[in-house]
Amino acid sequence: MPLRILTMALLFWAHAGLAQPPSVLGKWKTIDDNTGKERSIVELYERDGKVHGKITKLVRAPEDDPDPICDECSEDDPRYKKKIVGMEIMQDMVKSGTEYTDGKILDPESGKVYGCKIWLEGDNLKVRGYWGPFYRTQTWNRAH
Repeated sequence: MPLRILTMALLFWAHAGLAQPPSVLGKWKTIDDNTGKERSIVELYERDGKVHGKITKLVRAPEDDPDPICDECSEDDPRYKKKIVGMEIMQDMVKSGTEYTDGKILDPESGKVYGCKIWLEGDNLKVRGYWGPFYRTQTWNRAH
């Protein structure tokens, strides 16, 4: 009986040790604030100990340009006039407790760059862009 209990305890401990906490890394669906429809897929990845994100897919209406460029980006931004699909829009996010902070995020439609903070809430990613004391938070859903 004690051997059986020890075996079960070891199996439980081994399984518990393999469990990974949820990660911000991976692919996320961005959602339009006004329509609630999917806008794009952004892939978050780690580079040099920081989290970055690039657009891997755009969801476009038939009348929209299927392969747009960032013509609203500032002319001194290296992303100016570059294709939006494949563009790195989130940069230099640093882990701070359960959040990632101190990075930047680009809105390719407006060309504006904002301070950024991200964190997980359940199965969703909260993405907050800052401009001075003002901010807006979006909820992104994990893409499967």
